[in-house]
Amino acid sequence: MGQKRVLSGVQPTGSLHLGNYLGALKTWVSEQYEYENYFFIADLHAITVPHDPKTLAENTYTLAALYLACGLDPDSTTIFVQSHVSAHAELAWLLNCITPLNWLERMIQFKEKAIKQGEEVSIGLLDYPVLQAADILLYQADLVPVGEDQKQHLELTRDIAARFNFQFGHPKAPILKVPEPLIRPEGARVMSLTDGTKKMSKSDPSEQSRINLLDSPDAIRNKVKRCKTDPVRGLAFDDPERPECQNLLTLYWLLSGKSKADVTAECADMGWGQFKPLLAETIIEALQPIQSNYRDLMGDRSQLEAVLQQGRGRAEVLARQTLQAAKDALGYTRTL
Repeated sequence: MGQKRVLSGVQPTGSLHLGNYLGALKTWVSEQYEYENYFFIADLHAITVPHDPKTLAENTYTLAALYLACGLDPDSTTIFVQSHVSAHAELAWLLNCITPLNWLERMIQFKEKAIKQGEEVSIGLLDYPVLQAADILLYQADLVPVGEDQKQHLELTRDIAARFNFQFGHPKAPILKVPEPLIRPEGARVMSLTDGTKKMSKSDPSEQSRINLLDSPDAIRNKVKRCKTDPVRGLAFDDPERPECQNLLTLYWLLSGKSKADVTAECADMGWGQFKPLLAETIIEALQPIQSNYRDLMGDRSQLEAVLQQGRGRAEVLARQTLQAAKDALGYTRTL
């Protein structure tokens, strides 16, 4: 048996932060030779909410550069832009036509975002889980990395694939592979700097809530200095009454390269005045090589363009095969 295929994508909206890095990118890099990886920039998903056309392309390049700057190897990992492969949109339409409306209306994220947008909510926001299903199913992915907020969408993808196979396939020869979730290990969930009970998010209106991968050293020091803590002296893991302590210690543990036991012993008697500068310098040191690589890539975009062109070529081969199989099953004529 060959390597299992993994697919994941990130929207080019906002700035990538430590939560994105520790929850996804760092693991992608460490496991990139263990799986056959397809990592894309989800720019079609980026317009399901109001966006600025002037920044979409630049944000796409920024995200591609950060993929590489964090250590992804384009020779072993397929990196591409979603909109560069038209099969994503075409398969999404085909899947729309077999997906019941009530499956989409029950999606929690749609309900939450629709309340915020009111009458301006778009069909795209309702329908993007079907596009997400097309993203995954096009590449016959075995595994999809998921967090708590995406489990429902992966279940929808599985339901859509099963429904398509039942209606148009053969029990012994399914057309679309039903993917499995890839659950990440402890420590991948990074929380907000302003509220240790909420996940760090690009969509949070407060810049103080997150540390972006491209933040300057001074910005990092300022954010850590101002982050929410508690009045208790002595820092310890796994205290449900101290979510901010848990979050900041976890950041130090994951970025310092030390063991959890060593961090526990080192910080047991520390106060926040001693710990915060230590955490800030640890973050700055961890991000320095990423920021240096990023500046080099953005300074000469020829390498970036070549990687995305190569990724598009690889992705299109597999995507077109799956799309054609789906169209054959639905009864479409082939182009002459």
